Amino acid sequence: MSQPIAGSPRAELARLASPPLRADARRNYEAVLAAAAEVFGAGGPDASLDEIARRAGVGNATLYRHFPHRRDLLIAVCVDEVEKLCVIGEELRSQGHGPSGDALESWLHAYIDHVRTRSGLGAAFATGNSQDSPFVATCRAAVGEVGSALLRDAQQAGTARADLRLDDLLTLANAIAIVTESSTGDQARDLLKLVMEGVRPR
Repeated sequence: MSQPIAGSPRAELARLASPPLRADARRNYEAVLAAAAEVFGAGGPDASLDEIARRAGVGNATLYRHFPHRRDLLIAVCVDEVEKLCVIGEELRSQGHGPSGDALESWLHAYIDHVRTRSGLGAAFATGNSQDSPFVATCRAAVGEVGSALLRDAQQAGTARADLRLDDLLTLANAIAIVTESSTGDQARDLLKLVMEGVRPR
């Protein structure tokens, strides 16, 4: 796995995901993440935060101190998926994965697969606004950095329309991930094919 460049969104994400904490605070932080993974996995993204705190053996105040918003906790549980998406994108670029449009499509496939199999991650990524916490905003920035590079490659190669914006592509990818969370990957692949028809220049 490649190491993030100092000062990059991925480096900042690593810092936020593993904050410097005292030993007891670190144990609480990790216990909350482990409990959240179980509770969100069983009950979905709207599962009880009180139940997560109870399973972690901490008070609600401790949970909210580490994760002020539900979206923070949802994305923190899935931060490994965010890192994997960044690495996949870098590998596709470095390996010269066929035409640049193919690399972009392969990464969008990976994006949808990773997001749709982690309940609630698509919804957590689907909105971006000035009220996002630094944690959520940094996750989006890390994914956006590699996605923008892949889109730029495809546009320079003439395999993607020049007027495409990554935010629009990711909005569509998130929508596919959300609506196919409970279905097979075949439906997600078919929907992405339709999206890719609109990506390519006429």
